[in-house]
Amino acid sequence: MKKILFSILALSLSLVASAQQSWSNDPMHSRLGFVVKHLTISEISGQFSNFTVKVKTTKPDFMDMKVSVVAKTASISTGVEMRDNHLKTADFFDVEKYPELTFESTSLKKISDKKFALKGNLTLHGVTKVVTLNVTYFGTVVNPMNQKSTSGFHITATVKRSDFGIGPKFPEAVVSDVIRIVADAEFSKE
Repeated sequence: MKKILFSILALSLSLVASAQQSWSNDPMHSRLGFVVKHLTISEISGQFSNFTVKVKTTKPDFMDMKVSVVAKTASISTGVEMRDNHLKTADFFDVEKYPELTFESTSLKKISDKKFALKGNLTLHGVTKVVTLNVTYFGTVVNPMNQKSTSGFHITATVKRSDFGIGPKFPEAVVSDVIRIVADAEFSKE
């Protein structure tokens, strides 16, 4: 009896493992961006141009997806070289000491048909905090260029730079403490 139960359990686990699909972001059609207020009167946007996202799921609607993000902090770009160079220093991201930011999802909650709350651990500037990402799933199509299944998502969230020890010398009146994360991603099945 034990052998039969063990065999059923092993077969069940192998079926689950074989059904798991891996997806990677398409760098040419993905963006990991942010928006921050400057002097309380304008918004400055930027992005990390060097990042990878891996998604693992067993369901076509992504309801059990696990997400892993790694971005190189030195790839920060706001379109102004002098500002970008300053953001890379110890005043802000300290890219030599903290070369990567990471996100590892821990749970997913369905909000509506195409909207989800993706909770996970964001590690930035040597500090890890739990954050919730608002995810909108745009759907899945077959990309005519490579014949791969491709899915699209829009992601937003807010974080406080003070929670991660970024830019402590700069008051709210100069650089907002609240940073809006705005990302778009296309994922192709591996």
